Amino acid sequence: MVAERRQLARRNFSYYMLVNNEKTGELIGHLSDISTGGFKVESTRALPPNTNFRLRIEQVGQISSKGYLVFSARAMWCQKDPYDPTMYNIGFKIVDIAPSDYDVYVKMFNVYGTQQSSHQNSGADYLWR
Repeated sequence: MVAERRQLARRNFSYYMLVNNEKTGELIGHLSDISTGGFKVESTRALPPNTNFRLRIEQVGQISSKGYLVFSARAMWCQKDPYDPTMYNIGFKIVDIAPSDYDVYVKMFNVYGTQQSSHQNSGADYLWR
């Protein structure tokens, strides 16, 4: 069994929010779980680990006057979804975000994050040092 490397508590994400590549406009996927330092995206394609991306999360308008957040995050890992072989799970760690956007991000975590379900516990996680 892989040792647990998670530093911050994560939660399932109960609200459908899209994640796009800010530079290209390409859809990466949607949020599936979240912590205060990173998140997991479900995607139809793999992304290379240890790569930085400028990301845009859409549909935050219900908890903020902004309709989106833009920030830099690093893809820490990428693996095929164990339940749906057509999907990939990608763990991101936030590396640069404006303080005002981080406040909105933490509000997303608090409002839309739900308790972690047991079937999604995995040794591959996005928050380790």
